[in-house]
Order: sequence, then C-alpha cells, then structure tokens
Amino acid sequence: MPIRVVFADDNYLAREGVSALLAEGEGIDVVDTATDLDSLMRSVAKNLPDVVLTDIRMPPTQTDEGIEAARRIRAEHPGVGVVVLSQYVEEDYAFALLAEGAGGVGYLLKERVGDLDEIARALHEVARGGSVLDPLVVEALLARHAGDGPLLGLTDRERAVLHEMATGRNNVAIAKTLFLSARAVEKHIGSVFQKLGLVDEHEVSRRVMAVLTYLDASGSSR
Repeated sequence: MPIRVVFADDNYLAREGVSALLAEGEGIDVVDTATDLDSLMRSVAKNLPDVVLTDIRMPPTQTDEGIEAARRIRAEHPGVGVVVLSQYVEEDYAFALLAEGAGGVGYLLKERVGDLDEIARALHEVARGGSVLDPLVVEALLARHAGDGPLLGLTDRERAVLHEMATGRNNVAIAKTLFLSARAVEKHIGSVFQKLGLVDEHEVSRRVMAVLTYLDASGSSR
C-alpha cells in the first residue's frame, strides 16, 4: 500500500507544485496539505498519515514551526514520521530536531524536492521509522565541530566513514565512495562504535547513535 503523506508549506506555488510532483511517484498518496502549524496539527490528528513533509518556516512566526510540529507530532502521534525541509543549512535546527532521537525524522534541504526519487526514498525511510539527514547538513556539522569531545579519538579515515554513515549510505556505498574494501569499511565502523561506546546495541541503532553522539557533542559545545 502507498504511504500516506500530509504536506505543509505556506507558499501556494510550492504547496501545489510539490504535491503534484509527489503524486507522480509510485507508492505515495498525498492525503492533505496545510499552510501553517495549527492547520498541520489538525490535519495530522484527522488523517493520521504515515509521514509529514513540512517546511521549517511557516506562520505564525516564520521561524521554526516545522521543528515545533515535529516535536508535537512525536509526542501526540508517535507513529507518524516527519521530514522537515529547510532552505538553508541550519545546524541548530537540525540538532533540535534530532536531540530527542533520530527514529522517524528527517532533515533535508529544499533543493532535494526537485528529485522525486530522492524525496520518495526519504519519505519511505522515515515512514518506516528510519532517519534521513541531508549530506550538506552533515558536512556542515562535521566541519564545524570536528574536534569536539567524543569524536576526538577518531582517525581521519574513521571520521570519513562516520560522515558517509551519517548521510545514509550503506557499507557497499561507503566502500565505493571512499575507495575501500567492504572488509575495511566494516573494520572502521566497528572501531567508530567502539570508540564512541556503542557496543551493546544492534547494528541499525548503533549507526543512528553514532550520528546522535556527534550532534550531542555539537550542542554541548555552544
């Protein structure tokens, strides 16, 4: 069955254009649209979608309504995933979104919306409880806080592998990107988990927690 999506954006052209684009994709059903935080929350309560796709800035304040919506949806409707769209890389907002856990949330730049395959992949991943971070957001976070506490013991290669993990690549893709063997990637990932103290969780949780450990270090440094 297709995943059911509610899309929120106060810009009429963006709202209609993205809705039409999503309608072209297989496995996606846009069940409603919203224009502000209040109408989004009403729509979620009424429709109980699988995932919400929302702009980060909407009325009434045009600041972080998308982040606030994500917080409230997680509290009131924990089975609903949320993907937040932002015009720019806003590290503080990304940290705020993921600070309470990465499961069922995503943070993408708006420029990704033009790629139907990419946005569809993100929606499906978040709808099933996964997480998606825009590669440019991850790059900015890693560049800004590369020397922060928990990451201090990582080698350059381990940092590179962690970066690729955070962008959502699997081991095969990481190996291809970094020109490593699959065995070498597994070894580096194991070392990252060990150095970050992530040894008792299953594989998916450890990959997510590796990113969250970094984001937590980022927040504590400000």
